Amino acid sequence: MDELPGVFPFTRGVQPTMYRGRLWTMRQYAGFGTAAESNRRYHYLLSQGVSGLSVAFDLPTQMGYDSDHPLATGEVGRVGVAIDSLADMEELFAGIPLGTVSTSMTINATAIILLALYIAVGRRQGLTAEVQRSLSGTIQNDILKEYVARGTYIYPPRASLRIVTDVFAFCDRELPNWNTISISGYHIREAGSTAVQEVAFTFANAIAYVQAAVDAGLDVNRLGQRLSFFFNAHNDFLEEVAKYRAARRLWATIMRDRFGATNPRAQQLRFHTQTAGSTLTAQQPDNNIVRVALQALAAVLGGTQSLHCNGRDEALALPTEESARIALRTQQVIACESGVPNTVDPVGGSQAIEELTDRIEREASAILERIDRLGGTLAAIEGGVIQRDIQDAAYAAQQRIDSGDTVVVGVNRYADPRLSGENAAPRIGTLTIEPEIEARQIERLQRVRAARDQSAWRASLDAVSSAARGTDNLVPPIVRAVEAHATVGEISDAMRAVFGEHKEINA
Repeated sequence: MDELPGVFPFTRGVQPTMYRGRLWTMRQYAGFGTAAESNRRYHYLLSQGVSGLSVAFDLPTQMGYDSDHPLATGEVGRVGVAIDSLADMEELFAGIPLGTVSTSMTINATAIILLALYIAVGRRQGLTAEVQRSLSGTIQNDILKEYVARGTYIYPPRASLRIVTDVFAFCDRELPNWNTISISGYHIREAGSTAVQEVAFTFANAIAYVQAAVDAGLDVNRLGQRLSFFFNAHNDFLEEVAKYRAARRLWATIMRDRFGATNPRAQQLRFHTQTAGSTLTAQQPDNNIVRVALQALAAVLGGTQSLHCNGRDEALALPTEESARIALRTQQVIACESGVPNTVDPVGGSQAIEELTDRIEREASAILERIDRLGGTLAAIEGGVIQRDIQDAAYAAQQRIDSGDTVVVGVNRYADPRLSGENAAPRIGTLTIEPEIEARQIERLQRVRAARDQSAWRASLDAVSSAARGTDNLVPPIVRAVEAHATVGEISDAMRAVFGEHKEINA
């Protein structure tokens, strides 16, 4: 093939030397229970060689509820760490210098609040203004995919898009090294989409974000350099490798031809990859180590910039320390022992890969054209079109598993005859979240509320409400609110009162 790596349309990679010059960032997505417990896991992972942190938040934090809200009952600290206030955020990063560690935060509806908390922690750590400006990391901040694939939304789509663009504008001025969004195909694929749909619907959302930013007066050549993406690494090895190559080429073309981006950095698709949790099984969980290794290798051959490997116990619980270590070692073996990083685009020129790359690009482009005909991404979401397409694909995939046409080793073929019914999944050591965590977190939250300056707290929330009703950027008043010890739930409620709440569309 004639294309060169590091050159438009970047099919072969975004850097001329790819991993020969710099390996991908090895992240391990982690967070559970209290901030103190998660902090201990982060220190352990850093000691084991991770090169960037990735924070998982519990569902109440994601949905803008404090830990003592009735809807948070039973969910505090379960699928991620509980963060209610600045005190929690400080404890989460205790002993971790934000000026030198890159942090990714998987948070969407409340992303603006968690970014404000991160900024406030940096100030508390005594970072100079110059170091503050150089903070590096990512907030997912991809609210549109929540309406079609995941469900942790709060506000209606158009209000949510305003919040996203406020984050873009603030970071463009104040945090120029921060990735303001990680546009996620991962959850779209986990919800059941095909590989082609993952690319197409991710880019449909991305187009909506870029257009909203351009409409708000942002420079596409600057904005484009701070966009990042988040893809799934699924089971079909060759298709996954080709998917990443096709995505790079298609996005570069969209940025150049649709939005007029001329800076090569603004045309590049930079992405994080996570292995596919939905492919991992409770039955014969050690098989998951093999699945994850193959999926991770596909991501590396496809040219990812960052990678997380799931634990073998993904289908059973949050990962134990042992499972997290095996997952990290999987990346390290690929990086240090496989020899794959020594060659730029090792699969380039393969007939199968090149044909798959062309097919995925062509079919994803056709879906994007269809969405344009429907009036764009927001219209397609509000009409339930994208939701229905994903649901149809998920149903078809499950039918193939149920019929045996798609083999799942250890489940519908090669199952262990000694295990059946309730005993189908062998018992292995799993991470347990103690129920007492919820009570302790609520007590901590109550202490924060009791100790804060009530007049400063009230004034800070009024400022958030005023900004939401008007056109002022929301980030500065939210930073002041978290510094006044307003909680995640209280700030979310201030915006709920202005924007309202989204009601699910029956697709």
